[in-house]
Amino acid sequence: MSRRPSVIIVGGGFGGLCAAQALKSAPVDVTLIDRNNYHLFQPLLYQVATGSLSAGEIAAPLRSVLSRQKNARVLLGAVVDIDPMRKHVLLADGADFEYDWLIVATGSQSAYYGHEAWREWAPSLKSVEEAIDVRHKILYAFEVAERIGDPAQRRAWLTFVIVGAGPTGVELAGAIAEIARQTLKNDFRSIDPKEAQIILMDSAARVLPPFPEDLAEKAKRSLVKLGVEVRTGVMVKDIDKEGLTIETHAGTHRLEARTVIWAGGVTVPALGKTLANRTKAETDRSGRIKIGPQLTVANYPDLYVIGDLALALNPDGMPLPGVAQVAMQQGTYVAKAIMGRVQGEPQQADFKYFDKGNLAVIGRWSAVANAFGVHMSGFPAWLIWAFIHLMYIVQFQSRILVLLQWAIQDLTFSRGARLITGTAATDFNFNNELASIAKKPTDGDKVVVNF
Repeated sequence: MSRRPSVIIVGGGFGGLCAAQALKSAPVDVTLIDRNNYHLFQPLLYQVATGSLSAGEIAAPLRSVLSRQKNARVLLGAVVDIDPMRKHVLLADGADFEYDWLIVATGSQSAYYGHEAWREWAPSLKSVEEAIDVRHKILYAFEVAERIGDPAQRRAWLTFVIVGAGPTGVELAGAIAEIARQTLKNDFRSIDPKEAQIILMDSAARVLPPFPEDLAEKAKRSLVKLGVEVRTGVMVKDIDKEGLTIETHAGTHRLEARTVIWAGGVTVPALGKTLANRTKAETDRSGRIKIGPQLTVANYPDLYVIGDLALALNPDGMPLPGVAQVAMQQGTYVAKAIMGRVQGEPQQADFKYFDKGNLAVIGRWSAVANAFGVHMSGFPAWLIWAFIHLMYIVQFQSRILVLLQWAIQDLTFSRGARLITGTAATDFNFNNELASIAKKPTDGDKVVVNF
């Protein structure tokens, strides 16, 4: 009895999962390998970081999602090498798997442009762990500020800087502004959370560079209305524990901010670099692998690269954006191509991306949308944003939970996942922070710090 063809998919994100599901009826054995045991709905990760949702509401166990697909299995593991000549993948634990077709959909990771030391002081937002770290930093800052008497120190703790004014940065800035102006307004006694300064900065000339200029301007006005300070044309020169150094047309100066969040560019993971070396593939500056019109690597017709790792071009020669809808369409296309090849059908037509538009939410009932060329903003755009995001969430039960959480939040401004995990209130760092700024109390001080 001859074995069935084997399809290995590396990565359980939007592209990888769509490819696996589209192969449901194919006469192949599908193996999905991911370093996590869940599919993460990354566009809503900022809501985990700002306490709107819990991680479990935007993450679905991969085994559960594919449990009814009998030709698919899920393996937890990290692929560290690919041998395209032998058609094998190697995992970190030494396991080795042979494939007939390989789909690499490992996504991307945050890029600090050669300044990896900044990662410690300015976490990004690409994983559940990072989102929880960001949530910790945001809420921790208010807790420390509550116990500080010195105005300058307090101002530094109540200054929040988001570096990068793309969709993630815009959404994050708007959410933090709502936390400060609404969610926490009655929770503290020594500070007024509304005094928090939220700064969104980018080296580009405007926010939301991928969006049409009129929508970007409307997004900026909405952010300003929420109390966000938007700074464009700003270059970050250094980030440390106390804040950051920035450069503008007026020169270089220092900004004291104890909470800095990185929403800048992306780069490929280590496996992407390994694969490029193995295949001698052409890459762009961020390391994305250039693929052909049928999403395969040059000289390797059985090796597909999709999603953020792929450098795929539009007919006009412009790269496709690194967004979920691109990865999902590519995953479906590749699955159909493999099914056709298994069944001996003629070669499939080249991949064509159908652009449905861009969406970004600014705050409560406010968003901007470029849907099929129609520009919208405000509540209508927010409705479209909410509907599309709910439909893209993998599990039905998660859609219901997210919808309920959004309804409660929009009606009450309450954020139920507002937790500082661990032992922040008693750990060494927290006490060290306070000890370093403790001073003898005076009658004019609002707070007395005791140790």
